[in-house]
Amino acid sequence: MAFEMEQQLSAPERVQAALVAAGVDTRIEEFPSSTRTAQEAAATVGTSVAQIVKSLVFLAGAAPVIALVSGINRLDTQRLGALAGATIGKADADAVRQATGYSIGGVPPIGFPAPISTFIDRDLLQYDVVWAAAGTPRHVFPIAPQELVRITGGTVADLKPPPYPPREGEGTTSRT
Repeated sequence: MAFEMEQQLSAPERVQAALVAAGVDTRIEEFPSSTRTAQEAAATVGTSVAQIVKSLVFLAGAAPVIALVSGINRLDTQRLGALAGATIGKADADAVRQATGYSIGGVPPIGFPAPISTFIDRDLLQYDVVWAAAGTPRHVFPIAPQELVRITGGTVADLKPPPYPPREGEGTTSRT
């Protein structure tokens, strides 16, 4: 019966139910324009791109993992693989939907049919509030990063690529 009722809820209602169950008091906001990309979400919400949480689903071997990454950062999949203990592969749209119950562009950080190993970009923790997807490309919710860590049980880590060394002749000074 509970499964049947859950299936009757809309995607944002499922996210709201998961947030309530986790003890989070927040509001899901619906916007008339898309929040599918970090840039669209930041412009729509009126915040910085860095405060947008990108929910990126990958496969660590055969198991889904989710990386919650600051909107301005790229994900270093080698670092993610080291953390997950497996080779990282792309999850196609069907794999994302099967693992999370949501479509790409609206994947929230919680509310999945089964637990998913979660890794959280350390850069998100510098903000008082970040914004995450709430089930569709037009729904988002604000949350304190520390609450995001608590409700996901995620591992906080450096997920962006390391800085690249300067090209030859750049970033160095010579004294003669």
